[in-house]
Amino acid sequence: MSLALAATLSLAGCHSAPQTPLADAPLAGAAIGGPFTLTDQHGKSRTWASFHGKFVAIYFGYTFCPDVCPVDVSRTAQGIAEFKKQHPDLGEKVQQVFVTVDPARDTPEKIGQFTAAFSPDIVGLTGSAEAIARTAKEFKVYYQKGKDEGDGAYLVNHSRITYLFGPDGKPIATLPTDKGPDAVAAELAKWVR
Repeated sequence: MSLALAATLSLAGCHSAPQTPLADAPLAGAAIGGPFTLTDQHGKSRTWASFHGKFVAIYFGYTFCPDVCPVDVSRTAQGIAEFKKQHPDLGEKVQQVFVTVDPARDTPEKIGQFTAAFSPDIVGLTGSAEAIARTAKEFKVYYQKGKDEGDGAYLVNHSRITYLFGPDGKPIATLPTDKGPDAVAAELAKWVR
């Protein structure tokens, strides 16, 4: 075998495995996602179309959440950071988005404090109760305010899914935040191109 051929074959092993076509993605064709107009942590109006052109990892939760929201948002942020480290040419194509299901307490300022704790790159969104309800319905997200414990203290029960959408705004897959940042990075590597 020639030296040039050997070098070519050894380089071929350095690339990641072929990606699955987006048309074969687990959520391809699912009726998840849709238009919205919400407010980000800087008070700027954002629509779903604002994120087209990016792969979007979107999660619905709330900043007063005592347990799962911080863990899921953190693991997603760490997974995206790991993906960017492994694939610097593709990293900028991924946008993490956090949408509150507790708009009564989650002001843009509160959302900004929460998202900044995990990554300066996360876009946090809030809005009126009606706008959040419409958005959650479009994204097939369940949430319900729990019993008020007094002084405005309450929990919000909600679904716990981090969706990955493609640059065209169509759903691709869910991110395995329950398995940690490395699993999130590996799932991103299957789809982001």
